[in-house]
Amino acid sequence: MKKIIAIVALFASMAIAGAQQLGVTGGLTLSKMNGISNPKDTKAMALYSAGVLYKANLGAGFAIQPELLWQVKGANVQENVGALDNLTVSRSNNVELGLGLQWGPDLLAFRPYLFVEPFLGYSVGGKESQKLANADFSKDKVLEARNKLEYGVGGGIGVEIASHIQLSFQLFRNMGPLYKADKLGENKYPYEHLKNYQGMKINLAILF
Repeated sequence: MKKIIAIVALFASMAIAGAQQLGVTGGLTLSKMNGISNPKDTKAMALYSAGVLYKANLGAGFAIQPELLWQVKGANVQENVGALDNLTVSRSNNVELGLGLQWGPDLLAFRPYLFVEPFLGYSVGGKESQKLANADFSKDKVLEARNKLEYGVGGGIGVEIASHIQLSFQLFRNMGPLYKADKLGENKYPYEHLKNYQGMKINLAILF
């Protein structure tokens, strides 16, 4: 326990001593969902994120960058149901907190970096719909069966230009089930087979 406290205190002191910046960020989120065993076509849904960030240099090329985002994720899952196609559309609006850890050499004019970013979020609404679904489908019931808490991890590469502009590319994956199977009622198919969102993000940030 004492070692953990000492490590946290060390990182905190390095952040205070290092250069600190605030910023705004936003970009494109391409997400889809896995879980259906034989989908005819699982297409990525183009959505977005926007929010604020704080960056602190830790020295030796390391930096921490927490971000608070309005993050929208979704998926289109099209599959064969008998002779028909069934289209399931899912969309989730999340308030998401990410804790990015970066490393990259400062090359004066620009700084390329690698990063990893665990995140934690809370769902504040969304959308569910089906085309050619069974007559028992209830979007309200499916929305109620969603897990409100979401979490996962992302990682990728980025470049920082003149210490004030960041462009990053990230692959992410949500962990845990998106739906509570025991609360789906008569709406189980296909939601009991769907897992969670995964995809990529392209973000632009401006630091002050």
